[in-house]
Amino acid sequence: MDNMSANFSTLIMSIASSAAMSLGLAPDPQSGKMAKDKNMAKFNIDLLIMLKEKTTNNLTEDENKLILSVISDLQMHYVKN
Repeated sequence: MDNMSANFSTLIMSIASSAAMSLGLAPDPQSGKMAKDKNMAKFNIDLLIMLKEKTTNNLTEDENKLILSVISDLQMHYVKN
């Protein structure tokens, strides 16, 4: 945790990790178990969409590409689940 810096990309990846765990794509880091919770996955995806909308015209090109890519990827996995 010492190497982590608090920035927009870290925030996006943190929320995305929660969504991935809720979609059953990644294990819970504490328990190591895979579990699905579609409601929590939807909440986290919606949270990312809200952040994208609220930060319009305030992101760097890389930050914008990251959030769009993450949202798109998570939405595709959500639909498949």
